[in-house]
Amino acid sequence: MHRAPTHNALCAFSPIPILQFGQININPYFPVRSMKQVISMSTKISFVLDGKIASIDFNREKRYTPTTTVLNYLRSLPNHKGTKEGCAEGDCGACTVVLGELGHDRKIHYKAVDSCLVFLPMLHGKQLITIENLKSPDDTLHPVQQAMVDTHGSQCGFCTPGVVMSLFALYKSAIKPTRLNIEEALSGNLCRCTGYVPIIEAAEKACVKKKKDHFSGNEKTVSKLLQKIKRNSLSLKTGNQNYFCPKSVNESLQLRKKYPNTLIICGATDIALRVTKNYEKLPEIIDLSFISALQGISHKKNSTEIMAGTTLSEIKRYANNRFLALHKMLTVFGSDQIRNLATIGGNIATASPIGDIAPLLMAYHAKIVLVSKKKKRRLAIEDFITGYRKTACRKNELISAVIIPHPKKDTQIKFYKFSKRKDLDISTVSGGFYLELAKENKVKSIKLAFGGMALFTRRAYKTEKFLEGFEWSFKKVEQAGTILEKEFRPISDARAGAEGRILAAQNLLLKFWSETRVD
Repeated sequence: MHRAPTHNALCAFSPIPILQFGQININPYFPVRSMKQVISMSTKISFVLDGKIASIDFNREKRYTPTTTVLNYLRSLPNHKGTKEGCAEGDCGACTVVLGELGHDRKIHYKAVDSCLVFLPMLHGKQLITIENLKSPDDTLHPVQQAMVDTHGSQCGFCTPGVVMSLFALYKSAIKPTRLNIEEALSGNLCRCTGYVPIIEAAEKACVKKKKDHFSGNEKTVSKLLQKIKRNSLSLKTGNQNYFCPKSVNESLQLRKKYPNTLIICGATDIALRVTKNYEKLPEIIDLSFISALQGISHKKNSTEIMAGTTLSEIKRYANNRFLALHKMLTVFGSDQIRNLATIGGNIATASPIGDIAPLLMAYHAKIVLVSKKKKRRLAIEDFITGYRKTACRKNELISAVIIPHPKKDTQIKFYKFSKRKDLDISTVSGGFYLELAKENKVKSIKLAFGGMALFTRRAYKTEKFLEGFEWSFKKVEQAGTILEKEFRPISDARAGAEGRILAAQNLLLKFWSETRVD
């Protein structure tokens, strides 16, 4: 299945004028560097592989370009053929590898990613772990590998390396996994031979009662290697490509001025498909994933601020027990491998008509923070998305953050997704709904936002107006369905017909009523 137009984990930033950066006051806090300084960046990347530092100088190494994927890089090496290519779009998980990153706590944190969606520069300053690295120095299998053998969790073996790497990332996580955690960890890995029962048994055997492995004993050595790698800004130029990895917002602004048609990415789970599926040559790229100012979540008195470059995995962990609908949505959004790369800013910036995040943020009354050199401004997300993959971001502005007000005590916020699969699937229709009732069970305020029903994510304003002030009853909601039917003109495509989408939207509204009614 080709997901390029509307990948379920969109995180690449689109060309003009969609740029995203952390919420900052640029002039006072970020001293502007000259363009000459900006361009004098490092021309090579370095990362840890097989216990030593590996480097690629793109000015000298002609086999690779900055948009060579980690998957293709590994397949070019003589001793890393275990990583497989299945779909080349982040759906099958056969290419799963694990990245180790040095955290602020000086510990290495491990996360599974789809190597077919990762460009080589994204490895800079990280540890790359493949299936070949899992065996111990004495040639004994890693506990997750041994558990797969013991439970007969592999048949053809093609997808097994990716499955094992996902289980390895779970093994190295801080949690003692439940059955649900295991299923979520495996949601990005397809297995059509063995089936999932013995694989889940292997996960339970290895990951629930996990012990220290040879990675634990070697972390200090790897940590020292990672600290040796200078995390400078990168300027990677080949014959037909310029790939920049700035470390500050101002560097990005300077580069953006010099290269006005450049493509901005921060995760690239959508943009990577243009390379892997359409075989495009992307001439100019600015990768924002190195800018720490764009990452993080701040809890404030009345709202939570999420920086534009924060990954969906981080948001999912934070949202648990805080923003229940957001957490629920992210559990069926892509997979762990996708969420570990995707960012909230990129997803919003692509303005996909069938995205899941935008309708829910509308229900949360979220605002997008836009900054330029002179000022900041905030827009409600329904005003920010203006058309099919179009936004209100001006050419001199950057998206810096998303602000979500804390819901009032007596309000109801729900998210619903209608799709052919539960996990790792694009929505046919999605809905983010908000309800506040007044006395006598009457609707005081309501928001009904839908994805998959128009050229862009849009609220059902006429339906909302019809319901406001009236009793929140089955009869009134059923009548509202007729308004909803006239309010949208969805298309028919491979996922559903127009009539099916309208019926799905009406049923989601009824479901919302059934879960929020007052008996």
